[in-house]
Amino acid sequence: MAFDPDAAATSDSGLYGLPYSIDESRFVIVPVPFDATTSYRDGARNGPAAVFEASRQVDLFDIDFGRPYEQGIASVPLEDKTIRKIAQLNREARKYAVPVIEAGGQVEGKPRLEKALLEVNRRSKEVNELVEKLTRSLLGEGRTPVILGGDHSTPFGAIKAYGSEFPGLGILHIDAHADLRDAYEGFEWSHASIMNNVVRKIGAPGGIAALVQVGIRDFGEKEHEMITGGRRRGATLITTFFDARVKARLHAGETWGAICDEIVGHLPKKVYISFDIDGLDPVLCPDTGTPVPGGLSLNEMLELLRALGRSGRRIIGFDLNEVAPNPGTAPADWGSDWNANVGARVLYKMIGAAAQGGSPAPER
Repeated sequence: MAFDPDAAATSDSGLYGLPYSIDESRFVIVPVPFDATTSYRDGARNGPAAVFEASRQVDLFDIDFGRPYEQGIASVPLEDKTIRKIAQLNREARKYAVPVIEAGGQVEGKPRLEKALLEVNRRSKEVNELVEKLTRSLLGEGRTPVILGGDHSTPFGAIKAYGSEFPGLGILHIDAHADLRDAYEGFEWSHASIMNNVVRKIGAPGGIAALVQVGIRDFGEKEHEMITGGRRRGATLITTFFDARVKARLHAGETWGAICDEIVGHLPKKVYISFDIDGLDPVLCPDTGTPVPGGLSLNEMLELLRALGRSGRRIIGFDLNEVAPNPGTAPADWGSDWNANVGARVLYKMIGAAAQGGSPAPER
């Protein structure tokens, strides 16, 4: 039977109700059910399963991007041995992380907590290595692997792999938080440290040429200094569009489209999007791990994607993180969860924007 994109998804269909296998797909979603270092409230480990369920409610024709599904969209199964290993590492790491978080990361001179911190960092590093290996394998097949977390620590291995394949890559970071903390609460691979790790461990020369942040409205003083201090010294790797200042410009009469063009102008031709769902207004993601008032509307996020397209830049990879279903919702009901519903639509929009730009060849 021919596939009908307008028909209701069947219970045995794949992501977005599609019939494609990984071998038939350009876009391969890699679920990473890991949220061990989540410091406010957990649950993002359930994001991939919830988004998978909700995706079957998404209409496949898109007013902006046409028929992205035609390029093939599939997912690595949650039952895959690598994904099951990540889930196991999360259970182990979370057990060790909880007392460290309760102590505010103050573990020095406390042997039990010092050991617990080491155990979390070791398992987080192993997750990075598993994600990097899987990403490299899919890139080597000519596919576009897409990390679906989990907390925002999860895409580090993927960004490292993309940076190696596409040197000089720019990161468009959509988030409520700067994520530039140094080993937050002692966790080297914290969700609050992801961009610090990207800049310091993958950054120029080589891998990552620019980090452009949008939606940022929650950050520490040291993070602010890392952003502004580098700019004062002539280093331009990090450019941050603080949410409050952007909103002030809008209130003064500037258009969002013009600001988006300015944002995109700081990026090189090849772009990787790292998207923490809390970059959106929390009415769209109320159960994410660390919600913050303010942020982007869905349509503002879409205009930013359009700005990338009209600038001639290409989205060569992306991730989506921190989608957490309502903690009171049973897994059987995740298909109707609001958080997952929004997450599935954001993911499909990013697939569409990347599909529209074609697939650039890695640089060798």
